[in-house]
Amino acid sequence: MLSAMATTVATAQTFGPWPAIPWRDWGETLATIHMWTQIVGKVRMAKSPAMNHWWHVALYVSARGLTTGPMPNGPRLFEIELDFVGHRVAVTDSEGRTFGFELEPMSVATFHRRLLAGLRAMDIDVRIWPHPVEVAEAIPFEEDERHATYDRGHVEALFHRLTYAQRLLSQFRGGFIGKSSPVHFFWGGFDLAVSRFSGRTAPRHRGGVPNCPDWVMWEAYSHEVSSAGWWPLSPELGPAFYSYTYPQPPGFEGARVGPVISHFNHEYAEFVMRDEDISTCPDPGRAILEFLQTSYEAGADHAGWDRVSLEAPDLADGRGRPPHVVVGP
Repeated sequence: MLSAMATTVATAQTFGPWPAIPWRDWGETLATIHMWTQIVGKVRMAKSPAMNHWWHVALYVSARGLTTGPMPNGPRLFEIELDFVGHRVAVTDSEGRTFGFELEPMSVATFHRRLLAGLRAMDIDVRIWPHPVEVAEAIPFEEDERHATYDRGHVEALFHRLTYAQRLLSQFRGGFIGKSSPVHFFWGGFDLAVSRFSGRTAPRHRGGVPNCPDWVMWEAYSHEVSSAGWWPLSPELGPAFYSYTYPQPPGFEGARVGPVISHFNHEYAEFVMRDEDISTCPDPGRAILEFLQTSYEAGADHAGWDRVSLEAPDLADGRGRPPHVVVGP
């Protein structure tokens, strides 16, 4: 299916430059925001109807930061946004009520207390499990005074990468007509991801994720999946795009995946392309789309997916249309 890659890559020119980001210095800020997103995400999990593969708990990139999207509360809808442009938390509802506070250096305990108090003041009753997940040291939110850093420059650099990855992952998603996730932000792992499914069931996941019940992973990986995304938290790699197939098919790790700056990481069992290496590319958008497409193809081909039925190359640039549609006068 090289035509899908060619169509996708050919339209990558509009994604703009790839400025350096201060990822070696932003660890404390991201550790704090990671916990804040877990609190917001747990509100979404508590208030949203369940969906397969935990899609109902994820956050989404908005024009200003990360949002829950609309959540039900009785006859009302409400939404929580972490605004990384105006540096505020904004809670709004369908009746016009609002609540918010500045994003600034504050502990996780303070953020937790202020957000839940504000929701109660808006007559939104929500109870969340007050412990973080998918981290080695799970300090209860109401006791976490350790994570309290908020550097606006670091947050804006993070948001730049999230918006860049959102556009690329959305374009990549367009060429697949099988079951596919939204492009969404999982606050457990703190990554922006999109997943494609073959339609076949998968063997039970082995679990073992820190402070996360194994049955969570059993549901997340109940079916064969090719997942790709952007993750900023690896201390070994720095921020990087990644791509993996579950279950990993024989021969996957030795597959030819482009561009040449990408490689297979045995620790994470996935192909990766580091942020710093992307900066050496004359066209970063093209390079990232090539990585996403070729790593997907490697997994799908080695696992024997029915790619003819699952892909629509004419939609890969996001502008495809049925042949009977007439455009223009």
